[in-house]
Amino acid sequence: MTVSNKAIALSHTFSLVHHLKDINAEQWNRLAGDHPLVRHEFLLALDRTGCAAPQTGWAPHYLLLYRDEALQGAMPLYLKSHSRGEYVFDYAWAQAFERHGLPYYPKLLSAVPFTPVPGPRLLAASHADRVLLARKAIEITQDNGISSLHILFPSHDDQQALREAGFLFRENVQFHWFNQGYRHLDDFLASLSQQKRKKIKQDRKKAAQADVRFRWLQGDDIDDDMLRFFYRCYHQTYIEHGNAPYLSHEFFIQLRLTMAANMVLVVAEQDGVPIACALNIRSQKTLYGRYWGSTRFVPGLHFETCYMQAIEFCIAHDLAVFEGGAQGEHKLSRGMLPVQTCSAHWICDQRYAQAIMDFLAHETPAVQAYISELQEHSPFKKPPQ
Repeated sequence: MTVSNKAIALSHTFSLVHHLKDINAEQWNRLAGDHPLVRHEFLLALDRTGCAAPQTGWAPHYLLLYRDEALQGAMPLYLKSHSRGEYVFDYAWAQAFERHGLPYYPKLLSAVPFTPVPGPRLLAASHADRVLLARKAIEITQDNGISSLHILFPSHDDQQALREAGFLFRENVQFHWFNQGYRHLDDFLASLSQQKRKKIKQDRKKAAQADVRFRWLQGDDIDDDMLRFFYRCYHQTYIEHGNAPYLSHEFFIQLRLTMAANMVLVVAEQDGVPIACALNIRSQKTLYGRYWGSTRFVPGLHFETCYMQAIEFCIAHDLAVFEGGAQGEHKLSRGMLPVQTCSAHWICDQRYAQAIMDFLAHETPAVQAYISELQEHSPFKKPPQ
């Protein structure tokens, strides 16, 4: 199925493009700003390597807003035939549709595929243009008889526009680390409660006693052999959990060709031999924890490779935030704090829209209570500002 776009006679025009290579990269990136995971290069790597493509259930439909022939807004849209790779779970909604003989799939989705990272989804410089994009996406959903439209992990500015456009909101929680001006890792550890600090030091000691050492590789320092080893680790993690990996080796090769400066690889070595890797993506002020894997079990290796080394990297490079990925309240003990995230939803059938609204009326207070409970168990001596 391919969705269509009806022309409208206004001062602005819209178009739908199915291949990102047909969109000017400079103009797209001007709208995307500093966020690396919505930049043209990242999405194009997913497109070109077939990771986010019709055959994988991610059919791209990039919504573009033009004014005076200049690109003023953009929205990454995917026609989805399933809900995998989203990290916002709507399987119960899909089952409710099926029980009543209504198709839930295909649905329309705005997200960074396989990437639960908050950020802009309505790429535009003004609030008015973000609202225009949101309303046009609803119109496309209606005109093509699609069950629903979902915007995952939108930015704060996006949320304001989506509320104005009439979307329902679903809340969730992630865990992020915030740099409080730490000069060294010991400064950060000193800010934790005695119990949490002791636990981290014990886990770090286990890795050190196993003769595990760490290296940080950035940009051109990530060579073919190390990228190949990383993918072996990443692939192994998925296989151990009974799933095929979402991303291919070719995707990471393409990413290194176009976004090497944004890549940070944490390599764990034992007796000089690599045994684990974590690949992070960085912007000017944020480190995004993304992918990890190992070929050997060592107590404490996962936390050290994925979290403590990332935090230490942020301190050393004056980065303000480390986003550790979706879910995982165990991250709280590593000094990562609960952060409210959300998704926005528009349901075509008003009967189901009302049912989902009722569902959210019960779920939202429960999520907020969970966040409040987590905040009461802060790992810090006193709450960071």
